[in-house]
Amino acid sequence: MTAPAKPEPNRTDFAARLVAWYDRHHRRLPWRVAPGERARGLRALPYRVWLSEIMLQQTTVAAVKPYYERFLRDWPDVESLAAAEREAVMKAWAGLGYYSRARNLKKCAEEVVARHDGVFPADVAALRALPGIGAYTSAAIAAIAFDIPVAVVDGNVERVVTRHAAIEAPVATVKKDIAAIVERWLPAERPGDFAQAMMDLGATICTPRAPACALCPVSADCAAFAAGEAERYPVKPAKVAKPVRTGAAFVAERADGAVLLRKRGETGLLAGMSEVPTSAWSARTNGADGIEAAPFAAGWRAAGEIRHVFTHFELRLAVYHARFDDDAPAGHWWSPRHLVHGEALPTVMKKAIETAIPGATKKPTVTGASL
Repeated sequence: MTAPAKPEPNRTDFAARLVAWYDRHHRRLPWRVAPGERARGLRALPYRVWLSEIMLQQTTVAAVKPYYERFLRDWPDVESLAAAEREAVMKAWAGLGYYSRARNLKKCAEEVVARHDGVFPADVAALRALPGIGAYTSAAIAAIAFDIPVAVVDGNVERVVTRHAAIEAPVATVKKDIAAIVERWLPAERPGDFAQAMMDLGATICTPRAPACALCPVSADCAAFAAGEAERYPVKPAKVAKPVRTGAAFVAERADGAVLLRKRGETGLLAGMSEVPTSAWSARTNGADGIEAAPFAAGWRAAGEIRHVFTHFELRLAVYHARFDDDAPAGHWWSPRHLVHGEALPTVMKKAIETAIPGATKKPTVTGASL
């Protein structure tokens, strides 16, 4: 069934309905200034908007909240983050994934301090010139922190627009068209609240499955709703099977429970993160998956296999475990058992360690307090 032709909504009317809904139903988020507070002249701090937006890339709000609060506690402003040790930032980021974001986060903080006197520029082009800030993030900071009227288009907004306009093409092929529609809807007043309202609409009403169209403030002129086909949009591209890469991970454990770790190189996948020794796998090539790939002689035994899905490939690692009580080889260190959870370990390495030593990456439980 094809949606009936409907005129594009009037900009002022669409924005007014959406922002009025947002005033009543906005999400309460730790980095956000609520509409009532904005009306009293309060503005979101650019540092907090930037930090949250970097964390939220390809990550859920629920997953981000504890990380955001911990970062803000440890580094309350851009100056303190710029002065932080990179290893500390990577450790604090561990578990959020897409680790290039953490590296760029540190670089961006340093550049804001060095080139902009610790003040985020209130200009889309200047924001985009900073490390790790692309088209979406620069627009989000500009709109939310500085109330600059610019189209902010994330995945939630793409879903709202493709449904509203019944766009019959995969999102990746029509991103410019989607941005153009959002620009036409932009209000002259409260563009920051409009941007957050679009995001909230997609996150809470215009959801991927079972959208609550009856509660939508702009459903009256939504083509997908009129056709009864909201869940058909966005149109999905044909699935492409991800390549599978293989390798081996070697988890060495000392008698006192310490785990042997090393640091990955400064470039490439998971750059700068901690890991157990592995064979030379990559996104493009397989690594050896047998005991013969062990980094040193020990009583290695097979402990199992793990699977981890990256953006562009699936990795399968054979995991081996051994007791090893010698000094750490050059470039490695022994991480005491009670500190392993705090290492800058990506999820794939936590999986490998857990397969060999169940519970090793869990934060120790405090059973009582000393008096």
